[in-house]
Amino acid sequence: MIELSDRQKEAIRQALNTRQEVTLFHQTWPARNAIEAPTPGFTWDQLERQFSSLAATPQSAAMAQDLVRATRKQSRFKPSEMVLREILCIASVLMDETFRPTGSDSDSEEAPMT
Repeated sequence: MIELSDRQKEAIRQALNTRQEVTLFHQTWPARNAIEAPTPGFTWDQLERQFSSLAATPQSAAMAQDLVRATRKQSRFKPSEMVLREILCIASVLMDETFRPTGSDSDSEEAPMT
């Protein structure tokens, strides 16, 4: 039997995790048979630009690029409605004036990540 590298094992773990997330999403939100008009198209760059514009703070705006890249990277493995849900969650976080990313506040009680 071929021994897998740690990187290969992590990739398999991530793939299995994504598969479980998709399965749970389909159980929660089963596909409908209705034929509906698709939403207007937009690019990932346009999405990032709008997130940056809507962000409540400069720190949140700075996070937009990384959040969009992460969502885009995983989007091909997920149903479109699941990606839409993730986009809506990102918008909610970025527009939340009370959200403070870890490390953005010098008074934070959390220990720094090493």
